[in-house]
Amino acid sequence: MKAELKTMSRKELEKLRKDVEAALEKVESREMKLAHDAAAKAAADYGFSLDEINNMPAAVKRGGKSAKTISAPKYRNPEDATQTWTGKGRQPEWYKTAMANGTDPQTLEI
Repeated sequence: MKAELKTMSRKELEKLRKDVEAALEKVESREMKLAHDAAAKAAADYGFSLDEINNMPAAVKRGGKSAKTISAPKYRNPEDATQTWTGKGRQPEWYKTAMANGTDPQTLEI
């Protein structure tokens, strides 16, 4: 085939390119149809349609985890009102310091 390409004219090569591109489009279309049919069959085996699979909720796609919610702050640093803490997770340093100094946690509540 290499020898044939070297002897072909520009017009012949351009026609060959168009023929190859057309053949590739047909193959891609056929393979996409086969893939679609296989996916539809797999979904049907589980009792679903492809539309149901494509439109499933995000929580299902992530494995059942719901969206992360942010808790409202429960405590505020009396020295710097911009520093707050929800009461969950690691205690901030200002909270630890206040507790070490004997401050009642209720006095820091918002």
